[in-house]
Amino acid sequence: MRLEHVALYVDDLEAMRAFYCDYLGATANTKYHNQKTGFQSYFLSFESGARVEIMSHPESVPSDRQLRSLGYIHLSFGLGSREAVDQKTRELAEAGVVVIGQTRQTGDGYYESVILDPEGNQIELCE
Repeated sequence: MRLEHVALYVDDLEAMRAFYCDYLGATANTKYHNQKTGFQSYFLSFESGARVEIMSHPESVPSDRQLRSLGYIHLSFGLGSREAVDQKTRELAEAGVVVIGQTRQTGDGYYESVILDPEGNQIELCE
């Protein structure tokens, strides 16, 4: 069994598509739009084969995102090396992306940083 994709409801579908494509190297498919329900989505594909579906719906409601909330908490992208993590973290910070966890070696062996996408979803960048 393999994980097919993860999905996120988002407020601003186009801004989120642009962020993941421009800053994290995703490729978006053609937008799906169900005219009857108002549901819209993009599948974002990454070089590794991983996919993230970003979705919007007129009846979506904000959630209370807390750092230690139960449930899914972050997406993690492997960049291949410590140098790549350092470089991407600097690049994103210089572009105004919020970095909530500077690059560091964790107790469980990861070298990582943590950023926020434009809607406050946590993204871990690891080696």
